Amino acid sequence: MPRANRHYLPGYVWHITHRCHRQEFLLKFGRDRRRWIQWLFEAKKRHGLSVLNYTVTSNHIHLLVRDNGRENVIPDSMQLIAGRTGQEYNQRKQRKGAYWEDRYHATAVEAGAHLIQCMVYVDMNMVRAGVVKHPSEWPHSGYNEIQNPPKRYTVIDLEGLRELLDFRSREDLAAACRGWIEDAVNRGVHRREGKWTESIAVGSEPFVSATREKLGIKGQGREVIGTNGSYELRESSVPYRAILGHENDGLRPENGYFWNDTVGMSKA
Repeated sequence: MPRANRHYLPGYVWHITHRCHRQEFLLKFGRDRRRWIQWLFEAKKRHGLSVLNYTVTSNHIHLLVRDNGRENVIPDSMQLIAGRTGQEYNQRKQRKGAYWEDRYHATAVEAGAHLIQCMVYVDMNMVRAGVVKHPSEWPHSGYNEIQNPPKRYTVIDLEGLRELLDFRSREDLAAACRGWIEDAVNRGVHRREGKWTESIAVGSEPFVSATREKLGIKGQGREVIGTNGSYELRESSVPYRAILGHENDGLRPENGYFWNDTVGMSKA
């Protein structure tokens, strides 16, 4: 099986997807999704990871981050989050074997309109799966945190996100996010788009072409495709599929996480 794409360029925004091993529902329970989020917070604290958005489902995760130029911030953060989540689950369940399927996949996203589209795509994940009718009903995501930032244990880099999207205040950012989601819900935007999970880069033609050039030999032979101002740099990898079949009926946005109610953060 080909390994998923993990190219990195400093200063870029990356949409990361990671599936549980064999697409098993290893994140089915709220406590495990909350622990993944807690380790995400720990990665932010330890490594300075800039988190722009996230969603934890029952068998995969979506994560939007910005590379701040510090070497290995994203790989070290993902190693911490994925490793500790899997270790804790296997210990609790007395389970052996891989928790995550192969490598995670990283897609470079151009700031501006394409970043907005990716934000909405991440937020609408569980709506597409038919589990909830609105992203606000799923507690294991960044949408509610953007709308009502907690005073402590904030995961989202609100200032970084505000600057990237060019909003004057966090309140303006939150209002805009609400508008984007309301529009998506009203229009019934439930279609999965492979470009966010299978490409090396998504954005305008100049952005995608420049990304291919910066990748050097790794970008050679990659095809730039697209129309109407949206382009992608294709990656010949195993297709990413978020399969949420009959087990959707057993999923609920139970146990909305509150940091002061959860188990204290473990230390490495």
